[in-house]
Amino acid sequence: MTVAAVDCGTNSIRLLITRRDDDGSLTEVTRENTIVRLGQGVDETGRFNPEAIERTRQALAGYTERMRAEGVQRVRMVATSATRDASNREDFFAVTRELLDQIQPGAQAEVISGEEEAHLSFRGATADIDPARGRFCVIDLGGGSTEFVMNQGARSTQMGCVRITERFMRTDPPTAQETESARAYIRDRIAEAAEVVPFAQARTFVGCAGTFTTLSALAQNLDSYDPTRIHMSEIPFERMREVTADLRARTASQRLEYGPMHPGRADVIGSGSTVVEEMMDAFAREAGATSFIISEKDILDGIVSGLLTA
Repeated sequence: MTVAAVDCGTNSIRLLITRRDDDGSLTEVTRENTIVRLGQGVDETGRFNPEAIERTRQALAGYTERMRAEGVQRVRMVATSATRDASNREDFFAVTRELLDQIQPGAQAEVISGEEEAHLSFRGATADIDPARGRFCVIDLGGGSTEFVMNQGARSTQMGCVRITERFMRTDPPTAQETESARAYIRDRIAEAAEVVPFAQARTFVGCAGTFTTLSALAQNLDSYDPTRIHMSEIPFERMREVTADLRARTASQRLEYGPMHPGRADVIGSGSTVVEEMMDAFAREAGATSFIISEKDILDGIVSGLLTA
């Protein structure tokens, strides 16, 4: 059985193909990430930009070709924050129906709730962590939304690196006033999450998705992006703060001087860094936390697990 998971968020579209062999063992065939910025302008206009839809179509067409080549039998594609907010999302769905029907008749993207997104991310992100380190709090920091999830509760919040950049931190690099306005908004969203997710009960905080994995690569002084060194890395808050402060002070072009930096993330990671800084303040205050574990596994792995057990 070969299955594929596709996650289309505000900033990127990602693919995971996994094969289950006859002996039950799992092989990761490919894991791909393409920055398409589907959520470009959605926070302001409430609609998808046609150019953003076309960028996404091209990326998904490439993924579909890879799925056909690998003999994928089942596929699930989920769409998250940007698609929940866009009034013309049917244009996007039509594109996904046309392409995914080639893999599994009737397949198309489905919009999932923030809560389901959170639970799928939790399932994937904690798969390789020693259960003795629980209780886990998983944070999935995306382009348009950020999910906080524990076994005791989950909350999706309307903050992400693209949304914060477009709404508050528009100057390159952001001004002190822009950053402080963003911080106030971020603190309010974290407080919303804390009403449902008991941070004080968490023992281990797990960060997943591109902002966290890139920060881990930079914190480790990697010359290039290396998933094997990023996955399950543990980054002390003190070191993380050094990295986030440096990134926010730089322009997007200066951030590209770092080898692990993806070109499609350079202009928004300053906002993502600000979100992470406010999280560290909250987690240290509420739970005495001093570090993040960074997971390369996330919602894609949660989706694949569901496909293989359904």
